[in-house]
Amino acid sequence: MDFLLDIQEHATQSPEQQAFTANGQALSYGELWGRSDQLASYLLDAYILPRQTPIVVYGHMEPGMPIAFLGSVKAGFPYIPIDTSIPDERVRSIIENSGAGLIINVSGEPIPFASVPVLALDAFDWNEPTSVTPGTWVKDDEVYYIIYTSGSTGNPKGVQITGSNLQSFVDWMKEDFPIGEHKVFLNQAPFSFDLSVMDLYPSLVTGGTLFALPKSCVDKPKVMFETLEASGVQVWTSTPSFMQMCLMDPGFNEAKMPNVELFQFCGETLPVSVAKELRKRFPKAVIFNTYGPTEATVAVTSVEITDLILADHGSLPVGYSKSDTRVLILNEQGEPAADGEAGEIIIAGPSVSKGYLGAPHLTEKSFFSYQGTWAYRTGDAGYAREGCIFYQGRLDFQIKLHGYRMELEEIEFQINQCPYVQSTVVLPHQNGEKIDYLVATIIPGDHPFEKEHHLTSFIRKELQKTLPSYMVPRKFIYKGSLPITTNGKLDRKRIKDEVLA
Repeated sequence: MDFLLDIQEHATQSPEQQAFTANGQALSYGELWGRSDQLASYLLDAYILPRQTPIVVYGHMEPGMPIAFLGSVKAGFPYIPIDTSIPDERVRSIIENSGAGLIINVSGEPIPFASVPVLALDAFDWNEPTSVTPGTWVKDDEVYYIIYTSGSTGNPKGVQITGSNLQSFVDWMKEDFPIGEHKVFLNQAPFSFDLSVMDLYPSLVTGGTLFALPKSCVDKPKVMFETLEASGVQVWTSTPSFMQMCLMDPGFNEAKMPNVELFQFCGETLPVSVAKELRKRFPKAVIFNTYGPTEATVAVTSVEITDLILADHGSLPVGYSKSDTRVLILNEQGEPAADGEAGEIIIAGPSVSKGYLGAPHLTEKSFFSYQGTWAYRTGDAGYAREGCIFYQGRLDFQIKLHGYRMELEEIEFQINQCPYVQSTVVLPHQNGEKIDYLVATIIPGDHPFEKEHHLTSFIRKELQKTLPSYMVPRKFIYKGSLPITTNGKLDRKRIKDEVLA
């Protein structure tokens, strides 16, 4: 994998250069490369794990996270990044589902729910000898990392990304985006969200510095803006929702962050209003809109959002496919749609995942060979006009909220596990192009609570045990019954019309 050799070269030529910084803690390229070598050597010597056994890396945005990532893959093991914000029950589910053989704990906090051995990185002896060689590294066709996404059965799905998948993505970022060399990249997304890959590896392969913005900072707007102002960030990667939050402060502009050259957006729809306001506040910066699911390694299309595009489109395009990839629109008959005709977005190319870990039936459902090329059925609706792709939302119950992809059926499954709930339907509340929040419509069973808001509080607490906070509905509505269709299924259209009207 050339991108690992690129990182090694930066570590050799500029060992003192900062590779990563968070909360005032800095990690140099020399430390990143040397310590990941030491960790890889220790993993091979201290643990009897079959090659390609997944390793969970548990933490937030500590400098130890990239060390653990590289240490794992240098020893031949794919890593599974899990953020500390993920509920314990979901972490247990991921550990069991993945067959992970080890947890590298970067958080510094105890992990009471661990069912496999735990290596505490804060207690690691960095004087350990190093004997690892490139021969032990994860190979191109082997799994490099696994990202867990929402699943419709109540269980998260592990998307396997190989070394070749990641190489294809990194090459595209270097070729088609003006990221340059030795820039400061913003790391806003937690590492368990694959948007983080868009800043982590492009930063490292170009000798850049990844500037992490931890959740503790984001939760305090005054501190967050002061941190951003002092960051020197030149390449900004985030969801449109995060940018929308930043734009609520009138002081967020080029005068406060004069170094920003490039804005990259992925994870959800970029509203025209956000892009227009950004153009006003940062007139010298370039804006790129991108699109892609986790299963195709972060993103596969891009387009620069210019004033001309903003003037011509009420809904922004997601752009053109990268050169090694075909993005197709197939109609209901499974045939290529005509120019401008809507259909399902299909992605075929070298960045498409090999499938879901330990779930061959799910892999067979979504992945297939298209004209001899490995392809993925996204479940997204869209159309192409002269090669430019436009995204139109989900074909099923899968949505994106604040950049996080989730399946509404998984949330419904977990709500239905709660005591005092007979049935539920979860729907997204939209404001124009953007999904603002989730609404749960519930038929309650007998319960001991005097008021509905007491029942809501109970259900919220139950959900927080199994779901990340971003998947817990904001609004709860209680009904005596829910409409059904003639074939006996819940009539979601009628429910939507009645609840969200």
